[in-house]
Amino acid sequence: MKFYNRESELALLDSIREQSKDHAKMTVLVGRRRIGKTSLIKKSNELNNSSIYFFVARKNEVLLCEEFVEQVIQRLGIKIFGSISNFKELFQYLMELSLERNFTLIIDEFQEFYTVNPSVYSDMQNIWDTYKNESRINLILCGSIYSLMNKIFENSKEPLFARATDRILIKAFSPTTIKKIMADNNPDYKKEDLLAFYTVTGGVAKYVELLVNKNAYTLDAILSEIYRENSLFIDEGRNILIEEFGKDYATYFSILSLIASSKTSRPEIESILETSVGGYLERLEKDFNIIRKVQPILAKPGGRNMKYTIEDNFLNFWFRFVYKYQSAVEIGNFDYVRDIVERDYKMYSGRLLEKYFIEDFKEQKKFSTIGTYWEKRDLNEIDIVAVNDFEKTVIFAEVKRNKENISIIELQEKAQNIKKSFKGYAIEYKALSMEDM
Repeated sequence: MKFYNRESELALLDSIREQSKDHAKMTVLVGRRRIGKTSLIKKSNELNNSSIYFFVARKNEVLLCEEFVEQVIQRLGIKIFGSISNFKELFQYLMELSLERNFTLIIDEFQEFYTVNPSVYSDMQNIWDTYKNESRINLILCGSIYSLMNKIFENSKEPLFARATDRILIKAFSPTTIKKIMADNNPDYKKEDLLAFYTVTGGVAKYVELLVNKNAYTLDAILSEIYRENSLFIDEGRNILIEEFGKDYATYFSILSLIASSKTSRPEIESILETSVGGYLERLEKDFNIIRKVQPILAKPGGRNMKYTIEDNFLNFWFRFVYKYQSAVEIGNFDYVRDIVERDYKMYSGRLLEKYFIEDFKEQKKFSTIGTYWEKRDLNEIDIVAVNDFEKTVIFAEVKRNKENISIIELQEKAQNIKKSFKGYAIEYKALSMEDM
């Protein structure tokens, strides 16, 4: 699959590289696994002959340094006399070299130094602080375990805290990019195909690539790729989260499975698990960046009228339709699970259609606030409220797969209370369905 999107990220990386010709730059590049971080940094440096790429594998530090030294010799065309057996020596050598010449150093899976040698971080801090003022290095530190990267650079007790000069968060492809990918690879796609592709991949680059390479664009083809022997999707949720959660992974997985199954409030979750989950929810939101609090638009922060949602479409799908039926999956009864998906898909994808249009509204860059609205006991729920405070406009939108099932009159009735907060605003009511995708 060809390289898509990322124009703003590439432009920023180019700008940082230019700035590094005058003074040292340390860029932290983060994002969930499979999002396309490595592809991005390689694309950014494909024409840069003065770039070095280190991948921190879980192996002995001496063996790692042997690989790294070979990279330095090959990419920068220099000779290194004597042996370098630890990363501290190598990093100091490169920082000294950067006093004389500008080059880019990319360290991928940077958080893995915790496994190789945790003292690397304090060693790097001392060396960076010593040389940064005269250095001309473009240092890019890339990591995929969000919680560890967060800890390394944003915990005030860590040695590299406040050392980064730039931070780039890589997100999933937008609806516009997903439509472009579908149009390029399957020009005759239908709106149902687009919704299925978005619902399962959420625009995560690796999943998009896997399905494109298999020509799997319809719901039937996508499910055939997921629910089969040796599918790369079946263990994916576990593979990307088990290291994040550590020994408490079973509790986190149970919470996420409940949220994916529409048990979205803390009281609902606690009543089922029969234990307090406040700390787990907070860490899922703030440390792991996997869930998000959702309150009715205009609600006061900290109010009790609150729900939780899984931000990542694929993880939401995986916890709802793979992890929940793990027993059937483990004995290879994929047809059983697939039947459940097909039974529940219309209702499930309807909720993802709401998210699709919210993301679409965000892409338009026309609104100051976008959210949803509901009153106590989930009364008068409005799928999308989009506000432009500058132009004094507000859109109330109802979202359903089939536009015939939407009543503008009912939407107007549900908006009676919230309308009072928008006196003097021009109000528009919209019915959004698959045909508007």
